[in-house]
Amino acid sequence: MNKTAVNETGSKQKNIFEKFTNFCVILIQKYLPDPFIFCAILTFIVFLIAIPITKQSPMSIINDWTNGFWSLLSFAMQMALVLVTGHTMANSPFFKRTLSSMAGKLKNPSQAIIGVTVVSVLASFINWGFGLVIGAIFAKEIAKKVKGVDYRLLIASAYTGFLVWHGGLSASIPLKLASGDGLESATAGAVTAAIPTSMTIFSSTNLIILAILFVTLPFVNRAMHPKKDDVITIDNDLLIEIPEEKINFATMTPAEKIENNKVISLFLGIMGYTYIISYFMKNGFVLNLNIVNFVFLFTAIILHGTPRKFLNAIKEATTGASGIILQFPFYAGIMGIMVGQGAHGVSIAGAMSQMFVNISTETTFPFFAFLSAGLVNFFVPSGGGQWAVQAPIMMPAGAALGIPAAKTAMAIAWGDAWTNMIQPFWALPALAIAGLGAKDIMGYCLVVLIYSGVIISLVLMFL
Repeated sequence: MNKTAVNETGSKQKNIFEKFTNFCVILIQKYLPDPFIFCAILTFIVFLIAIPITKQSPMSIINDWTNGFWSLLSFAMQMALVLVTGHTMANSPFFKRTLSSMAGKLKNPSQAIIGVTVVSVLASFINWGFGLVIGAIFAKEIAKKVKGVDYRLLIASAYTGFLVWHGGLSASIPLKLASGDGLESATAGAVTAAIPTSMTIFSSTNLIILAILFVTLPFVNRAMHPKKDDVITIDNDLLIEIPEEKINFATMTPAEKIENNKVISLFLGIMGYTYIISYFMKNGFVLNLNIVNFVFLFTAIILHGTPRKFLNAIKEATTGASGIILQFPFYAGIMGIMVGQGAHGVSIAGAMSQMFVNISTETTFPFFAFLSAGLVNFFVPSGGGQWAVQAPIMMPAGAALGIPAAKTAMAIAWGDAWTNMIQPFWALPALAIAGLGAKDIMGYCLVVLIYSGVIISLVLMFL
């Protein structure tokens, strides 16, 4: 085959990929509603499905819904704090200067898309809230400096890094396994002792998935960049931030001087890091949601310098948490319907998980656990909620087939992460920072969903 033929083949493949990407973008823009409306529609769907499957009356299902509505308040608070502390830390002067400097080194749209994806993946591996926020902030910095880059794809690329959350250091399912709390009851007796992160987050299977996505995802995103005539940019005037007011201690009241005194933040930071160092010396590198929140909270306090700057950053960060605060109870209600049982002990979640168990073999079980988790994630977009719904069924089934508990749990975790690419719930903070709507980015995320689904499935089944 000569060079011309090779070029023509590559051009045809590129055109096919461009057409497929455009199809996905147009499809999502037409049919994806606001995330809260999406949540409401899911509630109606689950309600209607529950009647024939569980054989319950409509009133019984409403009772399941209301019983679940407030069941995840403590977990919702943890999730909100992960987001708020991650946002606050990412908005500190140190990180903003660093991101602005990094953005200045990117010279063209291709470098911009690759750069923001790499940063988002790395940050999301460290902490999901940090990754969501720092990716969006970095994307905005890039938009100020790189001409001709599509703003929608830039923000979408920042969000696609979130795909690695459940394989990263703040992954809720592996951290629950590592804590050992309530595992026997949560897994119907399949797991009776804590499973360390060395067998989940740092297992060879998980690290291979992370490595493949880290290397290839930036180039998948770059390949989706529209042609020059189809690029949508953003007015730089909309990206200019209001500078901080200069501090004049001479005109301040005593209370204002205390609020702008670095000593308070410094001593709070010393107290916080004294415990953090003590915790890791005692427990090793064992992470849970509480210690992750603690680290990011006190790091943010130190990096912002004064209590007033820290409080201003917290105030800004809480805006991005509004979607979690509003929608988490509704998704908890959906979870209540999903696990609500009729007179014969049948629930939607149980029937759904059991269906995949029945068609599984030792080889295919990890794939079907992943697939079922992705499906359940549409209705319960929470790692903790996902675990509560699927662990009692999938963990004993995996044990019966001889599948290690850690691998079954990570298949559930990756399924939960996978369909976040088209579940707009977790995109809310990034969208709030970017000033976009879910339908602006989800078309690109749909392409990533398909690509990553193939990669994760193959690794789970054969490695």
